[in-house]
Amino acid sequence: MLTRALIVVLVILNLGVALWWLLRGEPASEPPASPAGVAQLEVLPATQAPTTMVASPDATPALQDVTPASAPATAVADTSAPRPAASVPAPAPVAAAPAPPAVPAPVTAPPAPAPAQCVSLGPFADRAAAQAAQSRAGAALRGAKLREVADAGATRYRVLLPPAASREAAQATVKRIVAAGVSDYYIIAQGEDTNAIALGQYRNREGADRRLAALSAAGFKATMVASGGDGSAQWWLDATLADGTGTAVARQRSGAAQHRSLECARLR
Repeated sequence: MLTRALIVVLVILNLGVALWWLLRGEPASEPPASPAGVAQLEVLPATQAPTTMVASPDATPALQDVTPASAPATAVADTSAPRPAASVPAPAPVAAAPAPPAVPAPVTAPPAPAPAQCVSLGPFADRAAAQAAQSRAGAALRGAKLREVADAGATRYRVLLPPAASREAAQATVKRIVAAGVSDYYIIAQGEDTNAIALGQYRNREGADRRLAALSAAGFKATMVASGGDGSAQWWLDATLADGTGTAVARQRSGAAQHRSLECARLR
C-alpha cells in the first residue's frame, strides 16, 4: 500500500512539473550591443522635459532671421475707433387688432301706460241734475254715462242669470260657469224664476256691481235684482277719469256727494 501511494505522489509531481514547463514564458532576449561611437537614444519619462539636444554631425544648419531692421512693423489695427453699428432689420409692423363690433344700444321700452280708473259719482235726484254734474266735470271725465237706480233704498241685491228653457239647459249653463272659474251658484227650482241661476246675494250695491262686472268679463249677461227698498229712484254718473285726474278732483268739479269705484268693463 505504501508503495502504491508513493507511486501516485510521484505521478502527480511529474504532471505538475510538465504543466509548469508548458505554461512558462519564453526568456526575454537581451538587446544587441550598440556599435562604438554611435550615440544612444535614451527614453525619458513623459513628465521630464529634455535639457539638451545632441546635434548630428551632418545635421542641416538652423535658419537665421534675415529680415532687415529698418523694415516697418506690421501695423496694428486701432481697436479704439468706433465701428459702424450692424444694421438691425426693422421689426415687421404689427397688424392692428380688428375693432370690436359695435354693440347696439339697448332699446328702452316705453313705460307701460297706467291702467284706466273708472268711478261712479252721485247720487243725483233726477236726470237733469246728473246731466248738470257731467257738464261741470268737463274734461276730468271721459266716456261718461248716466245710470238710473230705481231701487235706491234697497237692502239686498241678487245677481241672476235669466231662467233657461229647461232644467237641462240650466245645467249646461252651470258647466260653462264652472269652466270659467265662477263659484257660488245654484239653480232655482221653483217660483217665477224657475231654472234661473242665482250667482250671489249682497247687502250693498258695490258688491253686486263687482259680481256683475266679473260675469260680464267671463261672457255671461247677468242681471241684478234689488229688494227691500221703497221704490225711490236715483241717478249716477259713471265715467273714466282723465289722465292725471284724481277721484277727489272729479267729485269736487261735478258736485257729487259720493263716489264709488267702478269696473271699467261696465262702461264698454
